[in-house]
Order: sequence, then C-alpha cells, then structure tokens
Amino acid sequence: MLSQVYRSGFQPFHQRLLPWVQSTALSRSHRVQPSTIRHVRSWSNIPFITVPLSRAHGKSFAHRSELKHAKRIVVKLGSAVVTRGDECGLALGRLASIVEQVSVLQNQGREMMLVTSGAVAFGKQRLRHEILLSQSVRQALHSGQNQLKEMAIPVLEARACAAAGQSGLMALYEAMFTQYSICAAQILVTNLDFHDEQKRRNLNGTLHELLRMNIVPIVNTNDAVVPPAEPNSDLQGVISVKDNDSLAARLAVEMKTDLLIVLSDVEGLFDSPPGSDDAKLIDIFYPGDQQSVTFGTKSRVGMGGMEAKVKAALWALQGGTSVVIANGTHPKVSGHVITDIVEGKKVGTFFSEVKPAGPTVEQQGEMARSGGRMLATLEPEQRAEIIHHLADLLTDQRDEILLANKKDMEEAEGRLAAPLLKRLSLSTSKLNSLAIGLRQIAASSQDSVGRVLRRTRIAKNLELEQVTVPIGVLLVIFESRPDCLPQVAALAIASGNGLLLKGGKEATHSNRILHLLAQEALSIHGVKEAIQLVNTREEVEDLCRLDKMIDLIIPRGSSQLVRDIQKAAKGIPVMGHSEGICHMYVDSEASVDKVTRLVRDSKCEYPAACNALETLLIHRDLLRTPLFDQIIDMLRVEQVKIHAGPKFASYLTFSPSEVKSLRTEYGDLELCIEVVDSVQEAIDHIHKYGSSHTDVIVTENEKTAEFFLQHVDSACVFWNASTRFSDGYRFGLGAEVGISTSRIHARGPVGLEGLLTTKWLLRGQDHVVSDFSEHGSLKYLHENLPVPQRNTN
Repeated sequence: MLSQVYRSGFQPFHQRLLPWVQSTALSRSHRVQPSTIRHVRSWSNIPFITVPLSRAHGKSFAHRSELKHAKRIVVKLGSAVVTRGDECGLALGRLASIVEQVSVLQNQGREMMLVTSGAVAFGKQRLRHEILLSQSVRQALHSGQNQLKEMAIPVLEARACAAAGQSGLMALYEAMFTQYSICAAQILVTNLDFHDEQKRRNLNGTLHELLRMNIVPIVNTNDAVVPPAEPNSDLQGVISVKDNDSLAARLAVEMKTDLLIVLSDVEGLFDSPPGSDDAKLIDIFYPGDQQSVTFGTKSRVGMGGMEAKVKAALWALQGGTSVVIANGTHPKVSGHVITDIVEGKKVGTFFSEVKPAGPTVEQQGEMARSGGRMLATLEPEQRAEIIHHLADLLTDQRDEILLANKKDMEEAEGRLAAPLLKRLSLSTSKLNSLAIGLRQIAASSQDSVGRVLRRTRIAKNLELEQVTVPIGVLLVIFESRPDCLPQVAALAIASGNGLLLKGGKEATHSNRILHLLAQEALSIHGVKEAIQLVNTREEVEDLCRLDKMIDLIIPRGSSQLVRDIQKAAKGIPVMGHSEGICHMYVDSEASVDKVTRLVRDSKCEYPAACNALETLLIHRDLLRTPLFDQIIDMLRVEQVKIHAGPKFASYLTFSPSEVKSLRTEYGDLELCIEVVDSVQEAIDHIHKYGSSHTDVIVTENEKTAEFFLQHVDSACVFWNASTRFSDGYRFGLGAEVGISTSRIHARGPVGLEGLLTTKWLLRGQDHVVSDFSEHGSLKYLHENLPVPQRNTN
C-alpha cells in the first residue's frame, strides 16, 4: 500500500493517504451517524454535545464499573501500538480503529485527548524512502540496475526521523478524525513546558480552550529537539517528562482528567515478565504492590518499558486520575479496547487506591479449586455429614434466614415484577422442603465420587478402570432465587466440586446468610473455602472469561440471562436452557376428568417457573365440546389471559388477542392456545416452536401416547402428567442445579450425576507398548471385568 503511495509523485503525503483513510473509516460498521448525536450546538461549524458526565475531580475511581462516568480521558498510544511490526511505518488499520473509538467517545460528550508516539517511525519510513530514491538514481547512472539490491541503508538518527515524521503523522490523524466530523490539533511539548510556570499555564490554557471547542488535542514530546532523558531526574512530588508514559501521566494530572488509558503491546501488568512460566495478569494493581512484581525488558520500540508505565500510572493515580494499562495491538480486541475500558469491562490492569475488603474473584476461584480438591478426597460419609449439617442449619436458623429475606423483599418491592418477587420469597415451608431435599442428596452421595463404571483387563497384570470424578470448579449464576444457593451447594458438596456462586443483588441479604451457613457446614471437615460467594462488583461477562479457573457455567434465571451468558462464555461450557416453552397436547381421546386438573396445575400452580405450561395444543375435534368449554371456564376463573394461535383464531368469530409469536415464554398467567389436526401435527408444532424442555400428551390411547413419547425430541416428555414434574426434587434427585436442554453430558433436570465426569486409571507392571507389537511378547486381551455393585442404601 505504502509503496504505491510513494510512487504517486510529489503530491503531499497526507493527501495521498486521504482516499485510504476515507475508505477505511466509511467501511467501518460502528461509525457514529449524525442522527445519534444529541443536544448539538455549533461553534465555528464544530459540533458540540452536552451530556451530563462530569464529576468532582480529586479522587480516582475505586471500581471499574465507575469508569463509565469518566468525562475527561487521556489515551496514550505507545510506539508498539502505532508502529508496524517492522518498526518502519505506521500500523494504519490499527490506528484507524483507535481513532474511531476515540471519536465515538468524543461524540458521546466526553473530552478526549491523545498522547501519541509514531513520529520517529513515520519519519524513518519517509527518510529511508528518500535515501533509497537518491541512491537508486546515482547507482542507475554509474553502476546499472544490478547494484540496487546491494544498497545499504544507513542508521538514521531519531531526532531527524521525528522532525521528518511529525507533519505526516499529524496530517494522517487529521484526515482520520475528519471522517467523524471531529477536528484535531497538535501540541508538541518538552519537559521545560511543565517546569516553567508561565509555559505550564499557557499549555493548560491552550488545552482547556481546545476541549471547550470540542477539538481533540494530540500531544507528543517534541522528539526533534528533546534532550536524552536523565536518570532519576524526577523532582520531589513531580514526575519528569522522559517519555510518552510520563508525559501522559503529567498531562492527565495537569488537566485533572478522570481516566488515563495506556495502550501497549501487552495485555497489562503481570506478576512476572509476560511469557514466563506462571506469569499471571494482574487485574487490579494497588499502590505498594510493586515489590510483588518482577519487571522484564522494555517493549521492542519506544523509550519506556512496563516499569516506566507503572511508575507513571501510580503518579497519575496519586494525582486523582484512574489508570488502565491494556493491549492495543491484539487484533481480536484492539477494535474495541478503549470503549470496553470506558464501559467498565475487565480489560488490562486497573490501578486503584481502594483495596477490596475480601479476596478478588480470581483468588476466590483458586480457593474454590483448592477446596474442591480437598472436598473430593473426603470419605463419602464425611461429605454426607456436611450436607446433613447444612440441612439442619436451614431449620435451626430459620428465623435469621427469614429476617434477611424480609429485608430483600422490602427493598425489591416496587422494583421487581410479581413473578420475580415470588421467586425471591422464602418461607418456612420452602426451608423445610429444602432441608428434605438436601437429606435426599446426602443419601444419594454415598457412592458418587470414585464409583467404578467400567473395568477392563488389557493384558495380563494390566487393568484399566473408568471412575467418576468431579468436574472441577462450577460457576452458578442465579437471579431472584435464594433457595437455589443451598440446593446447588449441597450438590457441589456431594459431587466434590468447587463452587463459585453469583447471585442477584436483589437477594443480597438472603444469599449472604445462606452462604455463611454453607461454609459453617463445610467447616466441620476443614473445607470451608470450597464454596465461594462472589460479592465484588464483578460483571457476569467478566466472570465468563475466567476460562482458566472455571470448568462449567450453570445459569439459573431468565432466558435473557442464559442467552447473555452463552454469548459471553468463550471457552467455558454452559449447561442450561435459554427458554422453557412447554407444551401440552390434548388428544381427541383425552379424559374429561384429567384435562382441567393437568392444565390448571401446569399453568397456574407456579406460572413463573421454567417448567410451567406456555402453549396448549388442542385436537380440532374437541372444539365446541363440553371438554373445551371446561378448559376455557377454568382458565377464566384462574384469570389466565389467553392468546389465540393463527388456526385457533380462524375458528372463532370473536377471538382473544392473536398471539404475536408461537415461540413465547410468558412466565405469568398467560397462555397460548392453538389447534392441531393430529398427534403428528402436534409433534411438528412442538419441534418448530418449542425449546426442547418439557412437553406433555393427555390421552387415554396408549398407542398414541407411546408414539408421542418416542417421537418428541425434548429433555422431558410426559403422558398424563403435569409439566411441573420436570424438577430434580420431584424426580428424586434431591435437588437440581438446573434443567439442561443440551444434547451432551446431561439433559433434563441436572442433579448429582450431571456434575460428575470420569477419568481412567491404568494399573500395570512395567508394561510398554512395544511388547504388544507384531513381534512382541504380549497380546491384548481386552476382557470385561465385573464392576463393584453400587451402594444403594
């Protein structure tokens, strides 16, 4: 691309780049359209946007989630971000993406400033071209074209490169920002501009005036004249401008900015040099943690390394500016790294002065892993004893639990819909049912972990076993369901899994006391840390990225929650269902006495549950019969709102409101009714509009029922039974972590068995594979051996 640009003659460089910039910017899908700009007023044809983002400066943000309130932001682009891998020339595509993100934030009403490197690399590219051009002319005159390949390019002095590159770099920025109707202005500074009081005031005034006019200042050290940095030249309490890291920090504090984003070629700050064994990315860095970090060498280009960035970041933090160091070069994230940081997503290393009271979620994940492994080594009787103790605590501490739940209910009143309030509520009967379910889990856990599934004699004295083992660390995310916590905790204990729990904030008080009771029960055998409740401001999307700590995610909540988690979880399996669209087909040979009972229980007993009836399919022959009238009368008495399917509506003169979609989970006293002509049409409807959760047939014809049971492809298929039986407790599993509609590992209500996987144990005596070759001394036997019987007591 650039070689073509250079061959285009003597046209100014930035003009030659303009068509490329325009095509790049216009092709990007997230370009801010004029229609998205609100409250626009003009100043010399420059758009102004007024959005209430300001805050009182003086203290940095304590949490990532607060970064979305940042009004004034400095983005520092390191040399490794701006330049190409060959260190000669600019990474144009990456730069265009950064300009787009800065423009989006600017057009939201924020005040953006750039501190950029790249002048040296840009100038090096131009000077090399000029040298090659002049050498090629001389050699073409004297030596012929054969000598061109042997031309050597001299080492170029950095100041000369900077002088040659500054104008071109700025022209490129101007061309890019113009595509978003934003004006940019260049400011070149040296250390003296900050130490001389008059110059400092002039600089401050200029920057404030540019920001007031909605112009993006682009700041850089004047590398054409700047002297070499002197070591340890910092004045007391003031950072010396030695490189663009220190410049960005000094500028951020001088301008009282809310956020400084430092982009480099590494993901953030690691506890040891990136790439070394056991190097871990530090999510949040606190002042005083420097001794726990080993710094490596500086980046491949530029003046400063990570140590310089940390020093600059801590100085800015002390001055009241929040700081994030992140990777601006990774192709998968560079297109949205800046906007992700401002949205509060877990990107890079966040510098904070406020240490959390408890452990970080990463530390909790490690504790759950370690505690889960210890839990798995306990005897089955010991795990059962923990669960029994938890069941006793649920009844013994009933008053304290209900008091905490009352606080949650009072705080949620008026904020949550009625179905969610019902899920949030705990009662004495619910706690008693929970205790009974936990004792069932304890009884079934006696022979879960370590159970032998298969034994094979591979050869003489070489025996193979397949045994059950825990999955590892589970992350269970649940909404408005505090009763979920002890259920899931008991299943994790029984299966020997570590557990991370993330509950909804609407159940904070209930979840806190239930988690304390779970840890109290675990303490009797010294495995208290196996179950962790995430109380930090961790976003669900960030938790789903902890693929090195979490082995399985189980969402319990709305279909939207499940879909969001399935989308966010990259590299971690998700067990669950996004929707519970349950059907009941009333056959032409259905019993009058059974139908109304089954429909009432399936729809009205608990309409917010995922196993509640959502669509009632009725055989056409039943229309205008006493049975049909009884169903409608019962639904009217129960105050169920009816939505008519297209075929059902066509049979009625005055029909209820026609359904907007046949694929709807109402979660309330609403029901879709549709007409079908046969059991096969009912099955086809279920496969087209259902969610593979739970589907029921009501009929007295056994042949028809068996046809339905065998042909409906759902996790749970029932005959003459309520959809509400689709539940781990009612199945005798004691409890469930959720209902899975996936087709691998576990399906339907997932209890203890669904939280186990297997491993293979091979016991031999100096066996090697070469002994089983064609001329070896041993032969494979592959004999099946008897498996020890399960303890069913």
